[in-house]
Amino acid sequence: MNNKIPPPIVTLFFGLCIYLSRPFFPEFSNSLLNALSIISFVVGIFVFAAAVSSFKKQKTTVNPISIEKASSLVVNGIFKYSRNPMYLGMSLVLLGLTFKFNVIGGLLFTSIFILFITTFQIKPEEVAMEKLFDQEWKNYTKNVRRWL
Repeated sequence: MNNKIPPPIVTLFFGLCIYLSRPFFPEFSNSLLNALSIISFVVGIFVFAAAVSSFKKQKTTVNPISIEKASSLVVNGIFKYSRNPMYLGMSLVLLGLTFKFNVIGGLLFTSIFILFITTFQIKPEEVAMEKLFDQEWKNYTKNVRRWL
């Protein structure tokens, strides 16, 4: 894979974009947005942690920059529902920031994050996974969606 920027750094960058672009967008704040912020943030952290835990249980690499070092295809736990729960978790964390700090700008930047991660991280990972796990990967992709 050619991508050398770790996804957590990409997430941090987009999180900063959400926060720092606040002056450029109308401000919205109410108890519903605060509740959605907390829920989204907590669920995002949980989804991310569950994905990392699944990788650790199978003793395979969690590093998406070195995907070719994967020793097994993780298809259990949260990976039964999403092929990319770590990126889903990161997106939910960004949505949590969106609901708290910058609804309009945050929705824009979270959408760009999803597009960026899909194009430059997920799709190249899928090519690598197909090379590594061939038919097992193909069967998995027939049953589990990319995001949700």
